[in-house]
Amino acid sequence: MRILSGIQPSGRPHLGNYFGALRQYIALQTGNEPFYFIASYHALTAVHDPELLREYTLGVALDFLALGLDPNESALFAQQDVPEVTELTWILSCVTPMGLLERAVSYKDKVAQGLTPNHGLFAYPVLQAADILIYLSELVPVGQDQKQHLEMTRDIAGKFNQQFGEVFVIPEPYILDSTAVVPGIDGRKMSKSYGNEIGIFDEGKDLKRKIMSIVTDSTPVEAPKDPSGSTPFLLLSLLASPGETAEWEARYKAGGMGYGDVKKRLLELIDDYFAPHRERRRELERDTDYVTDVLKEGGLRARTVAREVMHRVREATGLPTTY
Repeated sequence: MRILSGIQPSGRPHLGNYFGALRQYIALQTGNEPFYFIASYHALTAVHDPELLREYTLGVALDFLALGLDPNESALFAQQDVPEVTELTWILSCVTPMGLLERAVSYKDKVAQGLTPNHGLFAYPVLQAADILIYLSELVPVGQDQKQHLEMTRDIAGKFNQQFGEVFVIPEPYILDSTAVVPGIDGRKMSKSYGNEIGIFDEGKDLKRKIMSIVTDSTPVEAPKDPSGSTPFLLLSLLASPGETAEWEARYKAGGMGYGDVKKRLLELIDDYFAPHRERRRELERDTDYVTDVLKEGGLRARTVAREVMHRVREATGLPTTY
């Protein structure tokens, strides 16, 4: 089954990115045909420093490869290496109702967060639809809170097919594990916009500082505690075995345990879990030519599909090339 997903280049990934999406992207490689792209065009709505965007784009490739993406199983590429996607965006714009875009929750949320309400931010769902449809994607991994994005893509594809013929596959959502809502150090959902993240590749004193600064309540050491509302426990449960998680849960409820004990164990678990990935990333940083080759090969694979689909789109819409 052909799978499509993209990730914006916006700096180093955190535990929320990993447990909410990246880990599942890696798992979906087996038995499927994944196309994973670095959404550099999308990033332009917020990142206006060209050097920073180049750095972030390479960084996403390093992260994916370090975390286990296999270039033989998945096409990993930069969005700008398939320029056909911008042509399709314009064509899809011509069948997309304004009302559909005006209902986009993500646009309203981003403006509320202080982003400038430019046209790129407003028309973001059309580019997203083009990203998905140009590869005839069958399955699109999304979080429950992003399901509207895919519903809009399905609506746009349906309107195009109704007007010009059955060109596009109507993609289905693959809802990512909704239980992996990862809290940040302040207890809110982990997010770079909140500045409460714990990075996947954090280590040493920086990692220890973040773990030890996780906000907890003032329940005395000797008193029982509620694990379900404890950020250290929720993070620990993502990394520990079921047996160890059950032991910590019992200790919480019994009392006589300080939050510092949980944080120390959480630090060990994070350090051990991501140590091989940190080392792999350091190796890749010393061989960026390999990373560039992976992106180039992935881009060629993706563009081969995109060109074939755009040929069908042009024919269907009366825009055949003349040479």
